[in-house]
Amino acid sequence: MSKTTFPTKILAETSVIVALSIILKDVLPPIYHLPQGGSVTIAGLVPLVWFALRRGFRYSLFAGFIYGLVHMMLGGYVINPVQGLLDYPLAFAALGLSGLFRKYPLVGVGVGITGRFIFSFLSGIFFFTSVTLEGALASASYNGTYLIGEFAISAIVIYLIVKRNLIDIYL
Repeated sequence: MSKTTFPTKILAETSVIVALSIILKDVLPPIYHLPQGGSVTIAGLVPLVWFALRRGFRYSLFAGFIYGLVHMMLGGYVINPVQGLLDYPLAFAALGLSGLFRKYPLVGVGVGITGRFIFSFLSGIFFFTSVTLEGALASASYNGTYLIGEFAISAIVIYLIVKRNLIDIYL
């Protein structure tokens, strides 16, 4: 098997993870939705983080990128191609950073969501506010508002998954 291809099992699992994330994040109503986008969902990021902790950085970058594209196609708000790339595929691919912290899953949750925050923060500065201190503060507070909630929910659910030894179920 070539090291540049993805095994069929990984691609199948990626499809299931992306579908589960779509259901939890895009189909079910959010707990809280901000007026210009962004929401606190019912564990919408957990499947992607769980996949990162199961399969590692490389495969989870791919899964997050694919989810970001699908999420964008299901009603994303894109005003510029670079903004669309920052807010969707790159932001969700950043959740793959969780895979670097398999031994410390809660740290992984924090790092992955921080990675997502950074891409959304940059998009906010360059496309929705301004490249000033006020713009940076506005982008940080706006994106932080919903990502702190997403972190709290994701951390609790991942903690429960780890506590019950379900990270590697059916591997």
